[in-house]
Amino acid sequence: MMDVQEIQKLLPHRYPFLLVDRVVSIEPGKALRAYKNVSVNEPFFEGHFPGHPVMPGVLVLEALAQASAILAYRSTGFDPSQKVTYLMAIDGAKFRKPTVPGDRLELEVEVVRFKGSIMKTRGVAKVDGEVVAEGEFLATVVDKDR
Repeated sequence: MMDVQEIQKLLPHRYPFLLVDRVVSIEPGKALRAYKNVSVNEPFFEGHFPGHPVMPGVLVLEALAQASAILAYRSTGFDPSQKVTYLMAIDGAKFRKPTVPGDRLELEVEVVRFKGSIMKTRGVAKVDGEVVAEGEFLATVVDKDR
């Protein structure tokens, strides 16, 4: 289990772009479960959409990508002060239901393939056990000064 302070030691993201609040479980090299509490105070709700707030689907995918990056760091032992994870591709992204204020976005990622510094994961985002978005993520871990 990881709280937000531990997550911030791994990810360079900060509010309002840090989209993982807590890691519930992690099995290095295999899978991770985490969540993000979606609050009405999120800055994107101001414009997406006034009177009908919906979390942008691309940010749901970004939350899954950030969860994948946490899994990559914990699977490799890469030093986050020296390395950074870059998203290379998202395949098969699908949006099933909107995510709205008050939802708890459950993030589940599993390793599909991992070779060298490149990791492919499959991610599923759920609210109350129902899939809201999914996709496959390809990322690489590189030196920060590169």
